[in-house]
Amino acid sequence: MQYREFRNKLKDFSIFSLADIRKFWPDFYGARLTEWQGKGYIRKLRRGHYMFADIALDEEALYMLANRLYAPSYVSFESALTVYGLIPEGVYAVTSATSKKTARFATPAAEFSYRTMKPSLMFGYDVREGAYGRYKIAEREKTVLDYLYHHPWMAQEDDFSAWRFNSAEFLAHADERKFRMYARAFRNKAFMMRVERLLALMRGIVAEPKI
Repeated sequence: MQYREFRNKLKDFSIFSLADIRKFWPDFYGARLTEWQGKGYIRKLRRGHYMFADIALDEEALYMLANRLYAPSYVSFESALTVYGLIPEGVYAVTSATSKKTARFATPAAEFSYRTMKPSLMFGYDVREGAYGRYKIAEREKTVLDYLYHHPWMAQEDDFSAWRFNSAEFLAHADERKFRMYARAFRNKAFMMRVERLLALMRGIVAEPKI
């Protein structure tokens, strides 16, 4: 088989596995993938997952890869906080929530980090259309809740201040009713108290007079 035929047949696959390939060619010889890697046509990501080397690795492409590499998952935590302008720093790894066990993968495309959420908390994300396919990313409100859930030590004013959280940005664009509704779904009184404390702190920061 020629690579051009292979590439054309899988043109709609931004990421693919040997199982995907054998749906089209049941007798596909796996060694061809090693050969095409050597020629720079494809990149191996993890455990039998590959992508075409000519795909531009922008943020949306990385988010799509994150969803596909370890499913079910959606982009959240630091990555989504950065997307919404809620924290100032860029992040090294693409961070996601998953109902599977915690995992981290270093690939030629990027590093991907996954943190476990209970299956009942795998909600509150948008499905967006990128140049190379759809990807799931937490809504602004759920992003903050996911982060707080995985950082239970964040309970005092100093903890929130050290976070360097953009309170004005959140209050200007978040739906507080949805934020509280999502928070109640965690079914944890201590967590709900932390959420209310964060809201009160954010309002206090935004209300401070400018000097």
